[in-house]
Amino acid sequence: MTLTLQILDSDEPYKRQMTSYRRTRSAILEGAKLLIATVGLQRMNMIDIADTSEVSRATLYNHFRDKGSVLRALLESEIERIFQFVDSDISPEDALLEISRAISSDAALKTMRETDSGLVTQMLACTDDPLWQQIDGGLKPLLGEGTKSDIARLWLIGQVLQPLSLEQSRVQSLVVASLTL
Repeated sequence: MTLTLQILDSDEPYKRQMTSYRRTRSAILEGAKLLIATVGLQRMNMIDIADTSEVSRATLYNHFRDKGSVLRALLESEIERIFQFVDSDISPEDALLEISRAISSDAALKTMRETDSGLVTQMLACTDDPLWQQIDGGLKPLLGEGTKSDIARLWLIGQVLQPLSLEQSRVQSLVVASLTL
């Protein structure tokens, strides 16, 4: 009994460290997204990210080696956030509507379309990147394997470049979800 208590007590500092690590990482990613939304990806740098995130440069570099790794982590985090409700009891139509709304209303994507359009296009063209597998992993539980998921992915990619209104998203999500192939 005493031994078990000591083991549990000895894990407590690590739990606090992991919580602090996740909180700091989250602050960095939020700061990077805010910077992208305000100045664009090309104009931001690691110093700006540290300042906006309110972390020291050393802390930032403890988490990420460069701006590219921050961007990569931000993209992974955003894909995870967009698909977070997929495992719930939400209908495919409602899930696609929420995903569409999230993409079309994202301020960082809007700024990137305006300031970094070439980079956005280049990122969307790299279909062999593991991020595409993450996106497919979010769509397949909703729509199944095959053409329907592929069409939904292309539909969502289109919204990165040309956002939809809420009504357009509503109508098109119903169409995509109800496709029979």
